Amino acid sequence: MKVNTQSVNFVADSKLLGFIQNRIDKLEVFYDKVISSDVYLKVDNTSTKENKIVEIKVHVPRNKFIVKKQCKTFEEAVDTACNSLERQLVKKKEKTRAHV
Repeated sequence: MKVNTQSVNFVADSKLLGFIQNRIDKLEVFYDKVISSDVYLKVDNTSTKENKIVEIKVHVPRNKFIVKKQCKTFEEAVDTACNSLERQLVKKKEKTRAHV
């Protein structure tokens, strides 16, 4: 699956990009019609420790799922966002099965 990753106002290292690619590739296990995904990484300029923002858009036929999470690390944010996307994709898959 094609994963477009954009980091806003910083350069993401290859280790983080590899983690994101692997984690999003696992979404195809839950719904095999995923076309592509866009990942936006942002650092919020606040004094709190939870200043890493991850926004993931997953494109499927006739739909788009968007999840935005804010955590202490990008890895944690990507993980929680993907967990949320997994639930949404399973729900979508069950709906399409019910209509067939």
